Amino acid sequence: EAQLVESGGGLVQAGGSLRLSCSPSGFPFDNYAIGWFRQAPGKEREGVSCISKGNGPTYYADSVKGRFTISRDNAKNTVYLQMNSLKPEDTAVYYCNRGITIGASYFPQDYWGQGTQVTVSS
Repeated sequence: EAQLVESGGGLVQAGGSLRLSCSPSGFPFDNYAIGWFRQAPGKEREGVSCISKGNGPTYYADSVKGRFTISRDNAKNTVYLQMNSLKPEDTAVYYCNRGITIGASYFPQDYWGQGTQVTVSS
């Protein structure tokens, strides 16, 4: 059964950094894109970044472009989200997801991790 486990969240001051990890299992990791999403209280879940299968192209939401970097280590079956220059508005539960990319579009499949809380204080 496909599973994804996030880790690395925490409390950080504005301007600080965190690195999230997503560890998928139960499926051929190299064959799928992985996306990061976040959901703040009272808001809908939104896409943050994704990386195509293999070591393919990466994509970012405008709100995080230039501050966040997604990468994958296929040998370790892990996807990372390096988050720098964090802002209070980045506060949310962050989820990773298995999906596919067609061109620059990401299509999430119904495989989600349990989420990891990121809190940025001002």
